[in-house]
Amino acid sequence: MKRKIISIDENKCTGCGQCIPDCPEGALQLIDGKARLVSDLFCDGLGACIGTCPEGAISVIEREAEPYDEKTVMENIVRQGEAVIKAHLEHLAGHGQMDLYDEAVEYLKGHTIAVPAIDSPVCHPQPAHAGHPPFAACPGSAARSISRNTAAINRQPSEKTESELRQWPVQLKLLNPAAPYFDNADLLISADCVPFACAGFHAELLRDRIVIIFCPKLDSDIDGYITKLAEIFSRHAINSILLAHMEVPCCRGVRFVVDQALERSGKKIPVTEKTITIQGGIE
Repeated sequence: MKRKIISIDENKCTGCGQCIPDCPEGALQLIDGKARLVSDLFCDGLGACIGTCPEGAISVIEREAEPYDEKTVMENIVRQGEAVIKAHLEHLAGHGQMDLYDEAVEYLKGHTIAVPAIDSPVCHPQPAHAGHPPFAACPGSAARSISRNTAAINRQPSEKTESELRQWPVQLKLLNPAAPYFDNADLLISADCVPFACAGFHAELLRDRIVIIFCPKLDSDIDGYITKLAEIFSRHAINSILLAHMEVPCCRGVRFVVDQALERSGKKIPVTEKTITIQGGIE
């Protein structure tokens, strides 16, 4: 079958082994000084190993491969102890792979093995509420209506709201790391959906800041984003970073990307984090 699976560029791989701990499934091993994918059956194609490769040697491609087999993976994982079991469950939960998560838990229970508590937010199925049907996938994709005060929406503002945008472009993929507006800047690094949910986006978040936006769930080149942010941090004196993401679990990947970029750059920049609720509140 044709499916997503990781690919390792042997020319870029230095054999540092940093990717190995991030693959609790056991799909990666160091062989002859290089990281190797040792079994298609063990690789789920979610790419947890990508973020820790300092050389950008790992990517996700689509090719003919044996189907991923959760039972085979669990047989391998349980031999490695509770810490690896926990890492695997957090990996599945953090990516919203609840069918595989449930299969893994069922395997543990069937073999009388304790199910460890996990730290990652789990994309649990959402119950029916407010007239909406149950939703079995990631809550970030659940369809819902948001009630608003029609009278307030139709009210004319007392004065015109001015844009606080100070640069162009804003999408991380399009930004030039050498752009002069990054010099001595205060950054707003925001998930794509934030400006649509947050009515006070310009006044409360964007004012006096340079903005960078991306989607940690749908954008494909996350490692490229980490590299570009690291270059921006390295090239310029950045005063502060304000992170803004939605409340749904998958959106918290914004923090992961920024933390990885800071680590690569070697810079220590103050970071403040704001969570935007789907109703539009700022926490």
